Amino acid sequence: MPKNSKVVKRDVDDEVIESVKDLLSNEDSSDDAFKKSELMVDDQEEKDVDAEEGSDVEDERPAWNSKLQYILAQVGFSVGLGNVWRFPYLCQKNGGGAYLVPYLILLLIVGIPLFFLELSVGQRIRRGSIGVWNYISPKLGGIGFASCVVCFFVALYYNVIIGWSLFYFSQSFQHPLPWDQCPLVKNTSHTFVEPECEKSSATTYYWYREALNISSSLSESGGLNWKMTICLLAAWVMVCLAMIKGIQSSGKIMYFSSLFPYVVLLCFLIRGLLLNGSVDGIRHMFTPKLEIMLEPKVWREAATQVFFALGLGFGGVIAFSSYNKRDNNCHFDAVLVSFINFFTSVLATLVVFAVLGFKANIINEKCVIQNSEKILKLLKTGNLSQDMIPHHINFSSITAEDYNLVYDIIQKVKEEEFDSLGLKSCQIEDELNKAVQGTGLAFIAFTEAMTHFPASPFWSVMFFLMLVNLGLGSMFGTIEGIITPIVDTFKVRKEILTVICCLVAFLIGLIFVQRSGNYFVTMFDDYSATLPLLIVVILENIAITRIYGIDKFMEDLKDMLGFSPSQYYYYVWKYVSPLVLLLLLVASIVQMGLSPPGYNAWIEDMAVEEFHSYPTWGMIICISLMVLAILPVPIVFMVRRCNLIDDSSGSLAAVSYKRGRIIKEPINLEGDNTSLIHGKSPSEVPSPNFGKSIYRKQTGSPTLDTAPNGRYGIGYLMADMPDMPESDL
Repeated sequence: MPKNSKVVKRDVDDEVIESVKDLLSNEDSSDDAFKKSELMVDDQEEKDVDAEEGSDVEDERPAWNSKLQYILAQVGFSVGLGNVWRFPYLCQKNGGGAYLVPYLILLLIVGIPLFFLELSVGQRIRRGSIGVWNYISPKLGGIGFASCVVCFFVALYYNVIIGWSLFYFSQSFQHPLPWDQCPLVKNTSHTFVEPECEKSSATTYYWYREALNISSSLSESGGLNWKMTICLLAAWVMVCLAMIKGIQSSGKIMYFSSLFPYVVLLCFLIRGLLLNGSVDGIRHMFTPKLEIMLEPKVWREAATQVFFALGLGFGGVIAFSSYNKRDNNCHFDAVLVSFINFFTSVLATLVVFAVLGFKANIINEKCVIQNSEKILKLLKTGNLSQDMIPHHINFSSITAEDYNLVYDIIQKVKEEEFDSLGLKSCQIEDELNKAVQGTGLAFIAFTEAMTHFPASPFWSVMFFLMLVNLGLGSMFGTIEGIITPIVDTFKVRKEILTVICCLVAFLIGLIFVQRSGNYFVTMFDDYSATLPLLIVVILENIAITRIYGIDKFMEDLKDMLGFSPSQYYYYVWKYVSPLVLLLLLVASIVQMGLSPPGYNAWIEDMAVEEFHSYPTWGMIICISLMVLAILPVPIVFMVRRCNLIDDSSGSLAAVSYKRGRIIKEPINLEGDNTSLIHGKSPSEVPSPNFGKSIYRKQTGSPTLDTAPNGRYGIGYLMADMPDMPESDL
């Protein structure tokens, strides 16, 4: 470039500025709007960075401090309580190691592509779920609102589980642990074991009676459980403080909340492998049952687990990725986070079944001892002959193998009267086949196993602190899926919105800390998210592939990533994913229709769970949850379709100023041939560059009009110059 080029450019700029000044000075003096405005000339010494490279004018959107922080946030959101207490149960129930085959296949054809899709649109458009789908097609803006509603429903009960974990965490700092033994009841004459505990177990009694103080039915509220109310309040205070500054505050916490669970899982795995029976548990877990793998139910449950494990449809994935730079390699992120999620599930499964194998071994040993004593009594009474007992058997130190040998002999010899003897087959596999999941696994089965650990309070503290961190990581993403879209759309202060959201959620969440609250948690878990989220993700897929255009989207990805994604994604997004999601939706509806709607109530007198159907008002709540979650989609569609909201801007784009740039927001991108990359997103269209920026500040500005895509125009309003194209300024 010649040395005097700057001088030439300055002369040209001066001529342009003078011509603009002349033009403005000759403006019609009767123009009231112009009389009330003032000319502001801004020195263009600021960085004139191309918007494609991520300029500082992109509405000053927060950004992640590092790539590691972002990855930990996505991992923390996707890796949650379901990885610890849902995946191991499904693996055990659906063929052991064989279950991993359909899970991996569905992860490749559904999980990773759809996760990549959400990361891409969030990173490119740099908005929350509402803004993203408004931008793709205003008629589908309801998708974002539906995501927010589902996030709110899930947050209501998910934080209750964190409250339960906090309660157990606080009770773990004592030895022996309070759920180690059944409590004793004293009366005037004697002391006896609590009947409810004696009929069940110490950990089961502690969970239902001491922790939840549960009622016998959904209709019997029983009032608030003050211990759980305090824990729920503490959980919401933690979430509020972590989220009040957005990713600036929650991002730093991610380093601990996302990494600590892996430290605990590895410690538990090492400790578990040193326990008797742990290898039996792991062997039982991963022994493949290939015949089960062919059942449609296995594939349906694998697809559902893949879908929810990655947090698809919640809006948290889009919200987190919206704080990325536009040239970030989100394809690498999608693959990395998906496989971290998968391997975390496998690691958690190893830990769970190593510990459950140890627990089964202890229960099996007790079974052998009790039944050996029965055999000795039968030998003494003459009901059994000493001749049928092998000579090497020593009942004072009998092993499980020797007992099973004696058991088989007695069963063959006394075939007709065997049932009357009251002997049990003590097989460790029988105990391991008792599938448990959810709260039953975390707060009963796993908790019982830890009471047999040396230094059990330490392991209990670690375990429940891990559950708290797993829950918080998912809660951060869930709340971000609510806060970010609303802040982007309605321009409210994030701090105020976060406090209001957490306060309202806590007040509504009081229904979950009644004595009947556990039944409401089951209701919300079953009905508030499954079908609405499936519909949301189906519509997301359709919006990109059919309305926006899969070819344009692939071009956008090439421009954004710097390379062309595999054609595999083209065909999966266009054909495979919609088909699989529709089949999953139909299967879920059929499954819901075939399964009687109800819950397992705890019956205090018998100390057992009993299935109860929902009352009529309970069914109304279940249906309302599903309808309310998906209702924003048709409402927004009809509002846009019928033009029920008056867009006074007519056919012009809504324009506002932001630090020397004109921000244009198109009314309708349907049928627009401009892609997300070449057609700038609302925050990145540059104003003409003449060396200085020219503004007209509206001193008597009218009431702000709603922008065509649902966001409010803010800042400076451009004077009405319908005949002057932007390039003529």
